[in-house]
Amino acid sequence: MKLSRVGTSVAMTAIAALTLVGCAAGGEQGGNEGGSDLPKYSPAEQLEGKLSATGASSQEKAQVAWLADYAGLQAGVDVKYEATGSGTGRDNFVAGTSNFIGSDRAFKAEELKENKFAVCKDGTDLVEIPVYISPIAIAYNLPEVEALNLDADTIAKIFDGKIEKWNDPAIAALNEGVELPDTKITPVHRGDDSGTTENFMDYLSEVAPDSWKYEADKVWPKEIKGGEAADQTAGVAAAIEGGEGTIGYLDASAAGELQTAAVKSGEEFVEYTPEAAAAIVENSKLEEGRAATDLAYELNFEGGNGGYPIVLVSYLIGCAEYQDAETGKLVKDYFSYVISPAAQALAAEKAGSAPISDGIREKAQAAVDAIK
Repeated sequence: MKLSRVGTSVAMTAIAALTLVGCAAGGEQGGNEGGSDLPKYSPAEQLEGKLSATGASSQEKAQVAWLADYAGLQAGVDVKYEATGSGTGRDNFVAGTSNFIGSDRAFKAEELKENKFAVCKDGTDLVEIPVYISPIAIAYNLPEVEALNLDADTIAKIFDGKIEKWNDPAIAALNEGVELPDTKITPVHRGDDSGTTENFMDYLSEVAPDSWKYEADKVWPKEIKGGEAADQTAGVAAAIEGGEGTIGYLDASAAGELQTAAVKSGEEFVEYTPEAAAAIVENSKLEEGRAATDLAYELNFEGGNGGYPIVLVSYLIGCAEYQDAETGKLVKDYFSYVISPAAQALAAEKAGSAPISDGIREKAQAAVDAIK
């Protein structure tokens, strides 16, 4: 499956978002900027104020669409979202420089204990809700190889530098009848702090523990030598496109016209689709020991039943109670919009993500309703 390519650089996300917001706000009131067949959303009341957010670049295309649509619904609310990457977003939320953030993972339990979140009232819980479900595509650049199958063990060895040529027997065994070139493999990984990296390594740790010995983290393992580093989702896409023999992992919304591999899930090889990614989340459970407003999922990466096993679940993160009640009111309204069927359908149309299920939405709405 191919999705439309990211049209703006990550560095321009905030500018693009503001431009779209300005256009929407200057037009007819009402929002719901997607196709006419999409569901509609109406806010409970008209608000005024400003919100500043940073975080996951995976949400870039969805956030641009959401901000433009939301501006037509809440012309008095100015929301800025800058795609800085998940790690920077979490740092900003701790420091209090972002009112809310996007992150490709929830805060870890130990981080919740260690950190005091400056915009939140002391002792309050966080609201962490999944709003963007997407496959993590394994993209490659081999013009003569139209289709490619990979499994977790082989992917782990490629990114660890243990498999160095495209015609390696391990790859050939998964691709019977395919003529693989004697081309050097150049793995491309994220050079910045990234929740996508952490999700990708979490998958390898869970499914290929014998071949992947590194702990899942937002930072690529320093022990791995070679390969190429690229910042942000768009940087990874550009690096793969720019070099034959490359392979990398990235949010599927940025895969564009890149070649992408089918990944083994259960006993079959599955192409990525939003629906296949959503199937993995549906078969996963919430992490234990979290607050009722903290919907952090423990993903089932084993796949099977047609599910695509490498999945990114990106969250919106805010406070259950803010230091400033007016900020809390604005965040509550924006979060309610993002999880609505209208906003989720818009993201599916513009960014190729999988809309959250009704079951997830019900839990998320209960968490959002607690914000003050």
